[in-house]
Amino acid sequence: MTDRHDVPTPELVAWLLEGDPAVRWQVHAYLLGSDARTIAAEQARVATEGWGARLLALQEPSGRWSDALYSPKWVSTHYTLLELRRLGLSPGHPQALRAARVLLDAGFLPDHGIDFSAAARSSARRHAETCISGMCLSMFAYFGLEDERVHLLAEHMLGQQMADGGWNCRSYRGDAHSSFHTTTMALEGLHDYVLRHPSSPLPLKEAMAGGREFLLQHKLYRSHRTGEVVSEAMTRFPFPPRWQHDVLRALEHFAAAGAPRDERASDAIELLRAKRDAQGRWRQYRGPSGLVHFAIEQAGGPRRLNTCRAWRVLRWWDRAN
Repeated sequence: MTDRHDVPTPELVAWLLEGDPAVRWQVHAYLLGSDARTIAAEQARVATEGWGARLLALQEPSGRWSDALYSPKWVSTHYTLLELRRLGLSPGHPQALRAARVLLDAGFLPDHGIDFSAAARSSARRHAETCISGMCLSMFAYFGLEDERVHLLAEHMLGQQMADGGWNCRSYRGDAHSSFHTTTMALEGLHDYVLRHPSSPLPLKEAMAGGREFLLQHKLYRSHRTGEVVSEAMTRFPFPPRWQHDVLRALEHFAAAGAPRDERASDAIELLRAKRDAQGRWRQYRGPSGLVHFAIEQAGGPRRLNTCRAWRVLRWWDRAN
């Protein structure tokens, strides 16, 4: 029987509140239920203190980072802005909006998706990359970029949804089964879009429900045919997760969307619980290789960001209907 009274201890909350503003504002928002003014004040500090401020200080006058759009990973404009979005830099921040417009202007294609590669702009290939499109929709919507092309991008993402409810960036190559990675990024993008544009006439809620159903049919990380774990990497939780799907990242979407409790996610919840230490903390896992501006939190040992993320999920699970 799942413990429905699983709450962080006062000592754990105090430890979390000793961390970076990117941790503190989420503690106030998701664990303490603080008032909106307190949350906004803490979130605003992401731009002036700690990790967020360090990343903003590295932005070039052009609005780019590393004078690059998508590569090298993970120091390009795309992935740095995605990192700032994961840290919770406040929507509307002018540096984020400048970078978002750089990405939109450089990557928007005739099919209304996003891709930054030269091949995507050649006459031989004129279709976008669905994973990149999902990540960009999340960033553009979250930071509040006002541009008609953002709405076209959201519509494009709906058009990429597959028959099984998910998404796959390799559908153009004939893949008929959705991808965990692409589906999670599509869900995050559509969720940020619907939060920014709640009156949109697009069938966003239906599309997201279909995507979550795809993940639930796979218990978020297992083969629907054999029940085996698709990839051990999905059971580890690096931060930031970049483009990779993992159990915690998927559960974060369910929690953020206020999705109803579904027992098909209980396997993933128990996996998450099993990785908690005796003090109620979670470790940071090593991410994929590549250049970084600096380590957000070193891999190993208990770390505040993953601890806060995991507790947010458990609070949602224990309270969901």
